[in-house]
Amino acid sequence: MATQGIQARFSCQFGTFALNVDLDLPGSGLTALFGHSGCGKTTLLRCMAGLQAADGIMRVNGDEWQSDCGSRPVHQRPLAYVFQETSLFPHLSVKRNLMYGYKRIPQSERQITFDQAVAWLGLSHLLSRMPEKLSGGERQRVAIARALLTSPRLLLLDEPLSALDQTSKQEIMPYLEALRDNLAIPMLYVSHSTAEVARLADHIVMMDGGRVVAEGPLQQIMARTDQPFGLEEDAGVILDATISEYDAQWHLCRADFAGGSLWVRSDEGLPIGQKIRLQVLARDISLALSEQTDQSIQNLLPATVDEIASNVSPGTSIVRLLAGQTPFLSRLTTRAVHTLAIRPGQQLWMQVKSVAIVD
Repeated sequence: MATQGIQARFSCQFGTFALNVDLDLPGSGLTALFGHSGCGKTTLLRCMAGLQAADGIMRVNGDEWQSDCGSRPVHQRPLAYVFQETSLFPHLSVKRNLMYGYKRIPQSERQITFDQAVAWLGLSHLLSRMPEKLSGGERQRVAIARALLTSPRLLLLDEPLSALDQTSKQEIMPYLEALRDNLAIPMLYVSHSTAEVARLADHIVMMDGGRVVAEGPLQQIMARTDQPFGLEEDAGVILDATISEYDAQWHLCRADFAGGSLWVRSDEGLPIGQKIRLQVLARDISLALSEQTDQSIQNLLPATVDEIASNVSPGTSIVRLLAGQTPFLSRLTTRAVHTLAIRPGQQLWMQVKSVAIVD
């Protein structure tokens, strides 16, 4: 039986920059390649696509694209690549842009229909427009739909939101979530935005200096203290949760997760049973040795101290906690950790000041 998933092995030198990666990634869902500018994210993506000549191995769900015996040229790799710039054909309408690639795929090989792509990217009301009449977010949605209509077995997205303003980014996010949830093919998404990764990714590869410094399911990696997320201002965890109660009077909903529940502000009246994704930042969790009910913070959870990373920055420590088996991070002053004598295995209370719905 052919090995499923993506195997990518590259060890090569480009001028003064060296890329050295050995990855086994999921064969479905959205994997984010994350890191600061210049860390090698786009170089890795181009090697995977065959746009950058490099020795290595590349397999996608059992289909070998590159090995020690040779490498398929780009046009023989069944992939679609979405760049920062949309490069739509300016003289063609949205519909004709979409049909450009679609009609070149034999009907028997089409894995995604025209109507599916239009629905997933919300383009039905734009089909007759010319590219010059589209907003930045609309142009990027057309570019992604056009890529999908080539029925690729791998979708590569190289910082597709970086050229958009904040309003356009928020507009396109739900469509990217729909693709993540509906596509049967793997997506690789390059970004240096923690917010984008937190909202979209199932799996994450963190890179620095051409190397992988952490890799795994998003929830596990973001809850670690020994990698760059733990050092950033927006360090925190992602939780999969389910809406179990709605309080219309106070505009709140209760979200249950494995290990407890949290009240979250919501003006949308989310239906009971809806699956959502929550983000809880380390700076929004304080700790108490006993349950403090006479204060303003409403989300109080019993937890066990799992790990302490002292002095991750001058005077600051990160405490990893478990509510049941669900990890959380708390950013505290090192003085507070010392004063409260916080130690691994200790039972205490998390006071969660803020929770955000990101999906």
